[in-house]
Amino acid sequence: MPTGMFYPGIEIKNVNKQKIMATPTFDQLLEAGCHFGHLKRKWNPAMAPYIFMERNGIHIFDLYKTAAKLDEAAKALKNIAKSGKKVLFVATKKQAKQLVADKAQELGMPYVIERWPGGMLTNFPTIRKAVKKMKSIDDMAKDGTFDNLSKREKLQITRQRAKLEKNLGSIADLNRLPAALFVVDVMKEHIAVAEANRLGIPVFGIVDTNSDPSTVDFVIPANDDASKSIELILDTVIASMNEGLAERKVEKADAAAAEAQEGEGAQNNQRRERRRIRKNDSADAKEAEVKEEKAEAPAAKEEKTEE
Repeated sequence: MPTGMFYPGIEIKNVNKQKIMATPTFDQLLEAGCHFGHLKRKWNPAMAPYIFMERNGIHIFDLYKTAAKLDEAAKALKNIAKSGKKVLFVATKKQAKQLVADKAQELGMPYVIERWPGGMLTNFPTIRKAVKKMKSIDDMAKDGTFDNLSKREKLQITRQRAKLEKNLGSIADLNRLPAALFVVDVMKEHIAVAEANRLGIPVFGIVDTNSDPSTVDFVIPANDDASKSIELILDTVIASMNEGLAERKVEKADAAAAEAQEGEGAQNNQRRERRRIRKNDSADAKEAEVKEEKAEAPAAKEEKTEE
């Protein structure tokens, strides 16, 4: 164990308080409180490989394994973002809701921070109908239909619109099933995880010592209750996904430039071919003219002799 720090207690000394980078250091994970698990009596034995020790009745995570797993998850999420696919962020617990909403909005990714609507993944067409209903209400307000309704009808529709916006507004742009789920507290969001597992959608999750890691494809063993711990992990994966999106833009620009260059090259080839054809036609015409002159020469000579 590195010197100058103690598992609870907990005292932190000589911690390098540097700016959070894409891959957090051991000290940054420690400072954020990622090492704190739940009480020993609440643990799930399947989490044993990720637990370093028990202190004062609390399980402590092995932060080296946390860092390795976080790095693995961040790389996988980067590849998903680079491919242009969507990742659905899920966090309905109080200390994570606003953090997830802010980070997901930065990326333009869908998120769920209110109650998970049952069947959101397994019955996705029905959810899409509800989103379309929200859009149709907006269209009513634009085309003047809303003005012809009674006050009571307007009130009912407005309340319906507000309810839909609260629960589904953050997934309005999700036109197809997401490529992956990122879940804060897989135990609390067990319905979302179960739906993703049923459909074969990869699940990335912050998994605490009281949770079952077997339902998660990319386990990030860490404290899922402390806002600092959640924020550090989110910052890491968001930075990695941003990098993937930036690489996607560069590749698109390069592809467009290459395509334009190929088009220009094809046009140049066509121009060269046309010039070659014209040159050949001119040569053929000249050759025909010479042959014609040669053919006419004997006849002209005979006429001169006759005279």
